[in-house]
Amino acid sequence: ILKTTYIFILLFIWTRLGLPSPLRPICDPRVLDRFIKEARDTEFAMRSCSEGCSLAEPLSVPLTSVDFAIWEKGDVSEQAQEVQSGLWLLAQAISAVRVSITSTALHSLLDNSHSNIHSIGQVIRSLNFPEYTPPADGTVHEDTWRVSSTLELFRVHTNFLRGKVRLLLSHAPACRRDST
Repeated sequence: ILKTTYIFILLFIWTRLGLPSPLRPICDPRVLDRFIKEARDTEFAMRSCSEGCSLAEPLSVPLTSVDFAIWEKGDVSEQAQEVQSGLWLLAQAISAVRVSITSTALHSLLDNSHSNIHSIGQVIRSLNFPEYTPPADGTVHEDTWRVSSTLELFRVHTNFLRGKVRLLLSHAPACRRDST
């Protein structure tokens, strides 16, 4: 957690001061790799959770599959909205799980996952993407599916970071080596 916090302090100092950099810190794939590792660790912990980890009802989560031909042709702002929408869904699902899980040991993993999702959202906004506004009526975007276990939720979380979030950050205009 301290390494992640340190990385974000550097990121925000860099973006606030406007320091020139050939590549912004969040554009370094190792930063996202750290988030992915923590998501995998939580997924692994959920595998061993048998008692008190069931879901009362299925939760909506983002689709993790990517049609690369469509993604490559898509508008980067729309891609950012899709990723931010997915992060919002994951945050909502993790919050719902936290309420239902009785294990205090797992609470810290859930809190860390929620915090990481929030941090990734801040990073996306720092890359000058439009901010995502969740639907006021609570309707769910059509590109979702429902999970019925915490293990499924955290598998989706990991795959979403490895897939759509990585694609967005690797193709973000601010992360291209030729941008200034």
